[in-house]
Amino acid sequence: MPDPAAEVPLLRAPPFPGARVLLSEPGAAPPRPIAPATVERLFAALRAARVGGSYWAPAGTAMARVDRAATPAGEPVDPWSVLAPGVTVRGHGDDEWIALAQIAGARVELTAPGRYDTPEGVAAALLARRYRDPFTGAPSDLESTVALLGLWREIAAANRGIVAACGIAWWKRREIRRFLWSPGRSLRFYRSERAAIAHAARVGGAVAVWPSRVSATMARDAAAAGVPLVRVEDGFVRSVGLGSDMVPPSSISVDARGIHYDPARASDLEQLLATAAFAPALLARAARLRATVIAGRISKYGGAAAQSFPPRAPGRRLVLVPGQVEDDMSVRLGGHGLASNLELLRRARALEPSAEIWFRPHPDVDAGHRRGAVRDADALALADRVVRGGAMADLLDLVDGVHVLTSLTGFEALLRGRDVTCHGTPFYAGWGMTRDLAPVSDRRGRALTLDELVAGVLILYPRYLDPVTALPCPPETLVARMAAGGALNRLDRVSRLRRWQGRLARRWR
Repeated sequence: MPDPAAEVPLLRAPPFPGARVLLSEPGAAPPRPIAPATVERLFAALRAARVGGSYWAPAGTAMARVDRAATPAGEPVDPWSVLAPGVTVRGHGDDEWIALAQIAGARVELTAPGRYDTPEGVAAALLARRYRDPFTGAPSDLESTVALLGLWREIAAANRGIVAACGIAWWKRREIRRFLWSPGRSLRFYRSERAAIAHAARVGGAVAVWPSRVSATMARDAAAAGVPLVRVEDGFVRSVGLGSDMVPPSSISVDARGIHYDPARASDLEQLLATAAFAPALLARAARLRATVIAGRISKYGGAAAQSFPPRAPGRRLVLVPGQVEDDMSVRLGGHGLASNLELLRRARALEPSAEIWFRPHPDVDAGHRRGAVRDADALALADRVVRGGAMADLLDLVDGVHVLTSLTGFEALLRGRDVTCHGTPFYAGWGMTRDLAPVSDRRGRALTLDELVAGVLILYPRYLDPVTALPCPPETLVARMAAGGALNRLDRVSRLRRWQGRLARRWR
């Protein structure tokens, strides 16, 4: 019998580059017998997640019989591409393929006895290990480990066909390489659109693009070459620090249909929100995540130092109007011709004549990096105050409602139970929770609850990267890092230089 301390665990992480992932360690053997219901519940979870063994490896050739003696050494194969009821696996009782065959319900022919002879033996081996959270090192459990491995499988599978990237800023590339990593495939970055398309066409893959940094003709050229484009954009809980300050993202969206901020065409997010069946467990998780986001004072760019805002006028409704970058892609595509922050203020005042209105300039604009500046004197002709600094989460706690064009602030306001008026068509409009003044596609005819929206927008759609371990992670991990101030910026010196450039740009405006 092999030494348990030297045992290669059935549940292990993919070979993420530059990372040693500890998911479990040997523990005490569980008491026997293990109830058949426990075995089946465990095996059902593993079958649903399709994890165990080298599950990240390339698919094998389907066959009626798997003979382990004939499997080439050193060439891992995804066992879940082969194993199924009706397939026969012949091998030693200590071979992990025998264990996986027991889990998958395949037929087993033993050439020698071992610990995986029976389903109960497999379950005992899994339950005997002590599981660890790879992000914190804290004790975990088997259920959470299976869920994490399932997440990693989904990401690796979605990334497998992406062979090139174009329009990705140099300071984002290390993180994007990790977001889009897939075993056995090297992601190539290109400045030239033609070169990226040519490489993808040559190897039969897709190109990941940052939509605002590639030309309008790239989609046409890629289609002509038969090359799919996958659009990549910042996530909704992004980082601690501004993208315009060159703070790399800890969350992105990866969309094969379109992109979430373009309401003229379908996107993966829109399709998900329109069709997904949200299980009760997922909705409970969304509710917990929403509560954590609110308690942690988290917004897209993390928390900020506590700041005292001016007192609101007693007895008056308080409305926030957040400014936006006027040439932002979401404004250009979802604003329906409205791009001016000053005009947005005029419209909000016309609709809320008796309200107290606060205008908050966009931080990228105030930093001097982007277009959309409104002179305070002009803003104060329509608004009661111009507010800067502090955390957006704290400001949203004060107000009764917000008027937005396409700003993510509207979604963050929904999380906190505020009423939201949309003058454009952001991704969260048209689902029955906002007052929509702009056209909304019939594709969004479904009414969602807040937790269904949160489940789709914050859990199912984006990708997250733990800024400490550099591992793909669930949203709860990133939110916890941000709340604790642990979301690190590896380009802090460059960010400081970028902020000085912004200050100079503001002085010369």
